[in-house]
Amino acid sequence: MDFIQKQFAERIGGSRFGMDNEVYKFEKIKRAKRETLQKSPDKALIDLGVGEPDAMADDGVLRELMIESRKPENRFYADNGIPEFRRAAAAYMQEVFGVAGLDPETEINHVIGTKSALAMLPQVLINPGDVSIVTTPGYPVLATHTRYLGGEVVKLPLKEENGFLPDLRAIPEETLEKAKLLYLNYPNNPTGAVAGIKFFEEVVRFAKEHELIVVHDAAYAALVFDGNKPLSFLSVPGAKEVGVELHSLSKSFNMTGWRIGFIAGNAILIAALAAVKDNSDSGQFIPIQKAATYALAHPEITIETAEKYSRRHDELSSILRESGLDAIKPKGSFFLYVKVPAGVENGPAFVDAEAFSHYLIQEHSISTVPWNDAGSYVRFSVTFEAVGPIEEQMVLDEIRNRLRSCKFFF
Repeated sequence: MDFIQKQFAERIGGSRFGMDNEVYKFEKIKRAKRETLQKSPDKALIDLGVGEPDAMADDGVLRELMIESRKPENRFYADNGIPEFRRAAAAYMQEVFGVAGLDPETEINHVIGTKSALAMLPQVLINPGDVSIVTTPGYPVLATHTRYLGGEVVKLPLKEENGFLPDLRAIPEETLEKAKLLYLNYPNNPTGAVAGIKFFEEVVRFAKEHELIVVHDAAYAALVFDGNKPLSFLSVPGAKEVGVELHSLSKSFNMTGWRIGFIAGNAILIAALAAVKDNSDSGQFIPIQKAATYALAHPEITIETAEKYSRRHDELSSILRESGLDAIKPKGSFFLYVKVPAGVENGPAFVDAEAFSHYLIQEHSISTVPWNDAGSYVRFSVTFEAVGPIEEQMVLDEIRNRLRSCKFFF
């Protein structure tokens, strides 16, 4: 059936689909993990590259799922979501972020994870030739679907000298004339940077000035520490006039595989997404929405999780500094973004982030994620598997032991 190869859409490579020899970053990491385990089968791999919580969902959430799953009325399609979940999301936004007055009927909609919403939003807005402005490094889904639809993606670099906030005024005027979407993500993956109220106020002014629609991916918004308060883009006056915000229970409530979140903000944008969503899925399983409703009413679950990540960040950043790395504890998320050194004493030099990341996994059985998008950095995650402070300290002590002989230099 050779004709099938000729029928693939150009957006996924056309007739060349599956024939590209390029090996992508995460596949390289997987291969390096396998090679390391084969070379040193008795040495446990410490995975600091995982972007998923290490813990199970709260017992109360699990109990709600079990109870609701047994109710026959919950077996039907959910379509654009149940009212209880939307109301819980509105209450959560007010309690945790101080965003009052969101209408659960018109300004909130459930999504099957924020990834699906990021894939659908370009379908709402992008025509061939339109521009989406996305921060880089970052999560690629909105950019990928912009390209699928014949749109153009303009990358806005996140640089350390700007606190990993984008320089909006650096966007060329010709780009702004064609741009429709501005994608932001704070606290940020992978940098861990946190945006403040002044930045979001600037974003609202900028969006109004250039008629941009803001999509704020707030997957880590409640995971902040060291005196920082959870902050929503929608808490800024005028934000609802220019955009929407995406919230995920994956990170805040350890519900990654449950695929549940919500979009909030501008009512007409929510309605447009719901129209696309109606033709894309039939809604998340109702018992999952009921369990998520319980979770949203218990933000103390997230507070406890954030305290754990903060504790781990303190220790991991200290360990990395001991070895010569410039590791600064972030103010939010579970990611620690570290500049790549020039080399290690009595060892190799590092030409980029991939070289450093591969050194760590091959020589020390420590897995990280490399980023070369706006400077060379590696992303460490504190979501390594460990139950309780004693077990996590054992993992951290092992990291210290493995890096004790390293003296990195810049």
